[in-house]
Amino acid sequence: MENKESLKPTYDLGQMAANLKATHLSGSAIRWAKHCILDWIAVTVAGSDEDLTKKIIAVAELEKSFGKARVIGHNVGLTASQAALVNGAASHALDYDDVNKRMNGHPTVPVVPALMALADEIDFSGMDFITAFVAGYEVETLLAEMSGFSHYDKGWHGTATYGTFGAAAASARLLNLSVDETVTALGIASTQAAGLKSMFGTMCKPLHAGKAAANGLFSARLAQQGFTSRPDAIECAQGFAATQAESFEPRPVRSNFDQNFAVEENLFKYHAACYLTHAGIDALNKLKEDHNLKIDQVERIEQFVPNTHFTVCNIAEPETGLEVKFSMRHTAAMTLADVDTGNLHSYSDDIAKRPDLIQLRDRVTIIDKPFNSRMQSEVVVHLKDKGAVHQFSDAGVPESNLDKQETKLIRKFNTLVIPICGEEASQSILDKCLKLETLENVADLFDDVTLSGV
Repeated sequence: MENKESLKPTYDLGQMAANLKATHLSGSAIRWAKHCILDWIAVTVAGSDEDLTKKIIAVAELEKSFGKARVIGHNVGLTASQAALVNGAASHALDYDDVNKRMNGHPTVPVVPALMALADEIDFSGMDFITAFVAGYEVETLLAEMSGFSHYDKGWHGTATYGTFGAAAASARLLNLSVDETVTALGIASTQAAGLKSMFGTMCKPLHAGKAAANGLFSARLAQQGFTSRPDAIECAQGFAATQAESFEPRPVRSNFDQNFAVEENLFKYHAACYLTHAGIDALNKLKEDHNLKIDQVERIEQFVPNTHFTVCNIAEPETGLEVKFSMRHTAAMTLADVDTGNLHSYSDDIAKRPDLIQLRDRVTIIDKPFNSRMQSEVVVHLKDKGAVHQFSDAGVPESNLDKQETKLIRKFNTLVIPICGEEASQSILDKCLKLETLENVADLFDDVTLSGV
C-alpha cells in the first residue's frame, strides 16, 4: 500500500495511460468500449443538425479552418482541433450521451472526437482506437475520484474539466507518446480545463464537450512537439486540484491491468434529458406500470432527490426545449402524460409551453432528501381517493447483461441514425462498430456518417 507522500497523480495517470496496451483489455472491456463508441456515433449523428453545431461549423469556415478531419453529418473537412470541437459539441448537443457515476459526468463525448480527428490524419487500427479510448476514459474517471464532489459542487462541469484530461491522455496514447510526453500533455491539459455548470440549459454545455476534446488533442500535440509544462500540474500548489477541487485526495493509480476498467461501469441514456432526471422518470414509469396510473387520479407528486440536484436539473419553469432537459418537474409531467422521454422531438419549445404539462408540473414538488448515491430518487404520488403510492429508483447501476444492453443500444442507434443516414448506411456503421477491434483502419468506421451531409 503506497503512502500519500509517494503518490504523484499527474505522473501516475500519465504513466498508466502511456503503458496501456491492447493485450491488457479483456473481452468485456473491449465490448463495453464498442458500446460507448456506438452510442457516441448515434447521438452525434442526431446532434449534427442542431443549430449549435451549424454555428460552430460556421465559425470554423469564417476562420478558414479547412483540413482533412471529417465532421459527422456534414460534407466538410476541418483541422483536427476544429473537427474535434464540432463533433464533441454535436455529440453532447442533445444531452443523450452516456455517463459514469465515478466521473460524475459524460466520459465518451470529450474523448472519441479527439481520436476521430487523429484517425483522419494518421492510419490507426480499430484496436488502437479502442485502447486509446479506454486510456482516456480511465484517466478522467480516476481524476474525478481523486477530486471528490467539491469540484462539481463548486460549479465546475466535470465533462469539460476531467474530459480535457481524458482527451489529452487518449490522444497521447493514440500518438504513442512516451510516459514523460503523456505527463506533459496532462500538464498542458490542466491549464485549459474549464467549464461552468451555470451554463446548463444553454448551448455552452455541449460546447464544453467540444472544447475538452479540442483542448485535449491540442495538449497531446504540443507535448509531441516538445512543449513544456509542469510534471505535477494536477497536485502542485496553485495547480488543478488546489484551485478547482478542495477535497482532492491522491489515490494509487492501478499498478496492473487485472481489475475491471471504469468503462465497464458506463451508464447509457434512454431518456434524452439530464441523467439526474432519470431515476425520477424510471420511478414514475414503474408506478404507471404497477398501478395503471392515470393523470386524473393524481392529486400531487413529491419527488425526493439529493440536494445537489437543485443546481443541476431543477429549472422549475422551463421556457425552451433545452431547459426541459434540466427540469425534474417538467420531465415528471411528461412521463405521467405519456410523452416519450426517449424521443428527441419531445424536447421542444412547444413541449415546454404545453398548457396541460404546465398544469401537471405545478403539482410536482421537488424535496431534498439524502441518499446513498446522487443517482437515486424516490417518488410519491398522492392519489385523489386512494392514499399514495411510492417508488424508489437507482439510475446508477450498470447493466450486467451485455447482450441485453447491446439490443437496447442498437434500438436507440436505429431510431437516431436511420432517419438521417438511411437503412443501408446505418447497418454498415453498426456492423463496423460492433467488430471495431478487427478493422485495419478505424477511419473506415466513419465513412458512412461523413460522406453525405444532413
